[in-house]
Amino acid sequence: QVTLRAGAELDARRVNQYTLILRAACPDENEVERQLFVRLMTGQVLRCDTPFASSEGDVVQVLADVAPRTPLYAVLPQPLGGLRVSGGCPRSLQTPQFRLRNRDTPLTLTQRGLVLVPDNGFNPSKDTQMFRLEIEVMDRHGNNCSGVVRVEVLPSLRPRVTFHKPQWAVTVPEGTSPLEVVTQVHASGDNIRYTILAPVVPTLFTINEMTGEIRSTRRLEVARAHLLIQAYNVQHPTDHDTTMINITVERKNHRAPVCVPAISVFQVPETISPGSTLVTLRCTDSTGTEGPLRYALEGPPASRSHFHMEGPQLQVNTNLDYDSEDMAAVGFQLTATIMVTAGGQPPQSTRVPVLVVVTPVNEFTPACPNGAIFTVLETAAFGSTVGRVAGTDRDYPPDSLEYSLEGAPGPTQPFSIDMHTGEIRVVGPLDSQQHKSYKLTVWLMDTRNDLDPAKRRRRQCDVTVHLQAVPDRAPVCTPDVQELWITGGFGGHQPVTHLVCQGSPDGTALVYVIVGGNEDGRFRLEGNTVFYLPHDLAEPRTFVLLVEVWGSPGASRHSTMVALVVHITPHSTPVPPSTTTRRTTLQKEPLVVTQIEAVWHPPAWFVAVLTISSILLVAALGCMARSLLCR
Repeated sequence: QVTLRAGAELDARRVNQYTLILRAACPDENEVERQLFVRLMTGQVLRCDTPFASSEGDVVQVLADVAPRTPLYAVLPQPLGGLRVSGGCPRSLQTPQFRLRNRDTPLTLTQRGLVLVPDNGFNPSKDTQMFRLEIEVMDRHGNNCSGVVRVEVLPSLRPRVTFHKPQWAVTVPEGTSPLEVVTQVHASGDNIRYTILAPVVPTLFTINEMTGEIRSTRRLEVARAHLLIQAYNVQHPTDHDTTMINITVERKNHRAPVCVPAISVFQVPETISPGSTLVTLRCTDSTGTEGPLRYALEGPPASRSHFHMEGPQLQVNTNLDYDSEDMAAVGFQLTATIMVTAGGQPPQSTRVPVLVVVTPVNEFTPACPNGAIFTVLETAAFGSTVGRVAGTDRDYPPDSLEYSLEGAPGPTQPFSIDMHTGEIRVVGPLDSQQHKSYKLTVWLMDTRNDLDPAKRRRRQCDVTVHLQAVPDRAPVCTPDVQELWITGGFGGHQPVTHLVCQGSPDGTALVYVIVGGNEDGRFRLEGNTVFYLPHDLAEPRTFVLLVEVWGSPGASRHSTMVALVVHITPHSTPVPPSTTTRRTTLQKEPLVVTQIEAVWHPPAWFVAVLTISSILLVAALGCMARSLLCR
């Protein structure tokens, strides 16, 4: 039997005759060869165009969520007698017949050559699905052609209907009213509707197909129910998911748990270790049993973070550092509330207040300052501050220390220390020639750092005080040479002059002594004033006095000499009429002193504002003093 090869195209206008050579042979016989002539006649034939008629066929891609019975492919007759593939409406010159050769496909081929989506749609799989259709086309004259259509079903791009949990449990109290919302289910996806699959005829509950709310159909009594809920895409019913709802109707719980102790107050040291148990609650519910109960911790975050619940046990979670700023901010008191909840509907809770008072522990020893070395002038006055020993202590309150010197003040230790501030002061004479420096032993002792006042820590610190020598400086007298005229014989002490001298900056008193020219003791010094003691003088006389001035009482003192030329005229001797003593200063090199003073002249408005502010300040102080006196 000689047949036409599939997909062969015959054109009588190009080739009108084919010569076929046939060879045949029977067993044990010679081969026979013959020729078969096939002549083509011109006329209307049926052809299938590529790629439909190719060996691989035409390919159609479609999403898995396409609607059922949607046309995917159409085989249409051509005007010239051939066939073509198109997605438009069929246009027929003669109605051919379409037949599906293979039956292992869910797709449907209509009598008009349309390939349709299955009645139930495609399976919403995550993988690509492939379907192959072998289609044969035949006209009324018996002419036929065949081709292949491959349909690739791609995963849907829209979200599938999905429940987040395959099942969950719901507990409701007995006596729930009809049509009261018991729970609500929710599934993700598009165009979702909800329905109860089991039980087929629900007697206790109903579901809203739009919102998923499950309501009671009558007043509920103690019972258990299992609902199989389905969520589906209304436009694609094959896209669906199910979940199981277990509903338990429980008896109402009318009494809260009872706990012992009902309130907890503790005083714990700051060194208590994390994990320590502060209290174990003994709680019972309305049935008189201890379980099942839930324990939770409530309260301010600053306090709650220090504790945690381990069942009915309240335990320390972190270090309770008394010396931290956070602990000081809450007043060293931590508050929390233990909430004990019993099962049942509605849940009943009891709150147990907790107060934890943290007490200090003297953990740290005072620390000495770095480089406790001071320098003081050897001329420092009594009570002068040498320096401050700034000890530190990490316990709270910080740096609460008392200071003391080892040994009493004396010639070998002319210093004292303030017990509270640590200031070292001079309490005795200093001499750099005898002591270049002093080694002091300072004791630091903490205070108020422990609940037990007897638990104190101390630290010994070495302090060095260097003496800075002050070189002696001769006093400066102005002027240092004077020429004076006086009239003697008036009786009593007669003042001659006042010496103006300046000593060291520390204000040491100066000493004045007449060391020369005081014949017969006619002159006398009282402080810095020179007095003349009258004697009977017959003739005028001139005296040259030398006055030595010094300030330091030490052995190596520095002094200044002042020369006084005093001309004395007896009272009986005629003198030029004069009522005052003449003083002549010998000519010396002029000394020019220039002093610049900065003067500020404020504007008038500033003076007015300052005056008004001063008046208001005085009035406020007066009111404050009056209120204090009244109190």
